[in-house]
Amino acid sequence: MLVALIARDKPGSLQTRLDTRSDHLAYIAETGVVAQAGPLLEGEEMIGSLIILDVPDMDAARAWADGDPYAKAGLFASVELVAWKKVVG
Repeated sequence: MLVALIARDKPGSLQTRLDTRSDHLAYIAETGVVAQAGPLLEGEEMIGSLIILDVPDMDAARAWADGDPYAKAGLFASVELVAWKKVVG
């Protein structure tokens, strides 16, 4: 099942994102369930994340989201998990 994780950073938290980025990228590599990922932008500033997970079910998506170093560092103001269907690409 594909799940879109849409997360918005807390205002003024860019340094938290930068400090935690290498751990976040290592988590992505180690878990092997991320199909696509990248930051949400406002101009040049990173303000959130869009991550497409390929997981067995929504519980697995929630577990992945909870284990993300960004989430553990308190970076996000909100996280939304939405079932997603790939049509193009």
